[in-house]
Formats: sequence, structure tokens, C-alpha cells
Amino acid sequence: MSTDDVLAEVGARLRRIRKEREVTLAALSEATGISVSTLSRLESGLRKPSLELLLPIAQAHQVPLDELVGAPPVGDPRVRAKPIVRGGRTHWPLTRQPGGLQAFKVLEPQRHQEPDPRTHEGYEWLYVLSGRLRLVLGEHDVVLAAGEAAEFDTRVPHWFGSTGEGPVEFLSLFGPQGERMHVRARPTSRK
Repeated sequence: MSTDDVLAEVGARLRRIRKEREVTLAALSEATGISVSTLSRLESGLRKPSLELLLPIAQAHQVPLDELVGAPPVGDPRVRAKPIVRGGRTHWPLTRQPGGLQAFKVLEPQRHQEPDPRTHEGYEWLYVLSGRLRLVLGEHDVVLAAGEAAEFDTRVPHWFGSTGEGPVEFLSLFGPQGERMHVRARPTSRK
């Protein structure tokens, strides 16, 4: 299939996705900042799609760009990322795409640490696979056992790690802004 053939099918795909979601052209226009007439011309094939038009539409519909352009399926879907060791923890990335929801399997070794709560933009979910995970969240200090989950807004000062009783293995998922650098939630003392 040629590039022109792929682009010719984008309009019908855009209309189908919008109608499946029961979104009007006016509502999509408001969400994307693209005029109703431009959206209409895209859907009818009278305007060639471009990245600057397709990206905001994909974001508004919360679909990958591939779904809008009908990209051929990718090969092997398995994620084969190498483990990353940071601060004594081992992280296995479970997602390949940068941005969007990120997932990691994490192994925290047995150790005693003083909690150092931090904040950042985003939202995080934790699920304990084995062991016990200590979570300090705002005024709460809780221990999660295997099979337990927690979710929280990461703008609340938080810290999680080993209880000191043994290693803990858990899943961590966080929203798009969760990758930002952590900043201290409490000021360091000035001398």
C-alpha cells in the first residue's frame, strides 16, 4: 500500500473514531483547537492529514497516532528492556514508549532507610507482588503486603521502600508527568 493510499484512508478512520466516541465536530474542535471546517475537510478527504493536525486529534481521542493513520501492526509485542539499577533498586521497564503511562517492575532489597518524602507532578499506582512495602504518604505511614495496591497523587509528599524485614517486589505505574525529576518535599536545613 502506497503512502497516498494510507493517507486517503485517514479521513474515514478519523470520522469512525469520532462517531464511536459520540463526539461532535464542535466538541473535537474545542478540544484540539482545530477549526470545525478543517476537521470536516480532514474527515471527508478534502484536506491532507499532517502531524500538526493528527497529534492533537490523537490526544483528544486518547488513541495512538498509529490508530489514526492505520499503521501496519508491529512485530513482537514483548518488552525486552534491560534492568536499570538506581539507588540500590532494580527497575525493569514494562513499557517501551516514552511519555504516557509508564510501568516498571521494581525489586527493593532488604534495607533500613529513613523516609525522604518527595513530590512531583503525576499520579502513581503501586502493587506489591511479594514481600512488604512501606509507603509514607503525607501523614500516613502504612505497610502494603503482597496482593495489596495503593494509588495516589504524587504532588502529596511520598516515599516507599523496604520495611527492613526483607526484599520487596512490586509494580509501579505512573502518569505522563511522573518521569519528572523529584524535588524535596521538605526543606533541607540551612547553616
